[in-house]
Amino acid sequence: MKKEPEIVTFGCRLNTYESEVMRSHAKTAGLKNAIVFNTCAVTKEAERQARQAIRKARRNNPQAEIIVTGCGAQIDPQKYAQMPEVDRVIGNDLKLKVETWTGLSDGKILINDIMSVKETASFLLEGYESRARAVLQVQQGCDHRCTFCIIPYGRGNARSVPIGVVAEQVKKLVEGGYNEIVMSGVDITSYGPDLPGKPTLGQMIRRVLALVPELKRLRLSSLDPVEIDEDMWRLIESEPRFMPYLHLSVQSGDNLILKRMKRRHSREDVIDLCRKARQLRPEISFGADIITGFPTETEEMFQNTLDLVTECDLTFLHVFPYSEREGTPAARMPQVDPVVRKERAARLRALGEKQMEKFLNNNINKEIEVIVENGNIGRAENYAAISIDRDLPVGSMATIKTIGVAKDHLLGQCLGV
Repeated sequence: MKKEPEIVTFGCRLNTYESEVMRSHAKTAGLKNAIVFNTCAVTKEAERQARQAIRKARRNNPQAEIIVTGCGAQIDPQKYAQMPEVDRVIGNDLKLKVETWTGLSDGKILINDIMSVKETASFLLEGYESRARAVLQVQQGCDHRCTFCIIPYGRGNARSVPIGVVAEQVKKLVEGGYNEIVMSGVDITSYGPDLPGKPTLGQMIRRVLALVPELKRLRLSSLDPVEIDEDMWRLIESEPRFMPYLHLSVQSGDNLILKRMKRRHSREDVIDLCRKARQLRPEISFGADIITGFPTETEEMFQNTLDLVTECDLTFLHVFPYSEREGTPAARMPQVDPVVRKERAARLRALGEKQMEKFLNNNINKEIEVIVENGNIGRAENYAAISIDRDLPVGSMATIKTIGVAKDHLLGQCLGV
């Protein structure tokens, strides 16, 4: 029998954070011999993988209690409740409450109206299973309704964690030995309007960095290209602890497709952002989330996306073939052939590999400070991955001399810890 519950996580960094909250709550509740699936609903494939993993877990653990939660469970609880392998389905807000785990009832489905949730609870975690970096939730939910996205119905409306609570959590994590923290949220650049004084994300970060001077590195999850505030620009320009890497929610490089997606930025906005950021901090690098084969996307429109990647010199590409989500406006639009979606995704990933090769070659023969990850991979400030030539503790910081390139990472010699 398992002594502690197993948590299986799908999807985003926010889910990673929330899985650690559930792990803590489940231990507090004394939950035994349970497997908790924290699902994602961003694509059909993510849900298919979750269902497949649930079936496999039941075959391998016939006596375990199988609990399903996360965005997939919140949006369509009946889908999971009807699976014979599943014992219980828990909603996205309830999974984060310790009383949910200490008082599990006989009911199979525990779901609230996510749109009625007004606050984002804070959770002080002692640490994470991975010691390289900690992910910290500072924002939850989304007020926007992109035509392809089902996630607001799994996460609810936008809400923010107060600055003092964020600072307290950061301080605790730093005291626990973390040198790098990633602030995460569903729509992180919408941080603050629901709080007293309506602080912006940049103002919150500046305040937290001032309150916790011991923090060595801070990163952010995916950013909306049109919501970078003036304080954020000042951080990019002059705060060395704010890492020179931005991951942008680009989605497309064609203006008509962006309009049909109901995004708030244009391709010109992305170009201007990258240009300004490089002027302020020349070493900065960029990642991007991009969807291929969105309804009505023509070859010419897709070419605009390819061109945007090269014009903005985007490096770390997260590419998703468009996936219909029932209940979204995009699912009712004229669809692109799924074969074409996947073919375009393959072409975009191939371009991403060329972009990565160029990026890595530009980082050879440099002395770079890294955070050590599992497998002796170091992560540079600009997010380049570096294979280190000696064993170092995960989460430690080291100075590395880069000497070559191996596919998707640099090769490095350790100069000191």
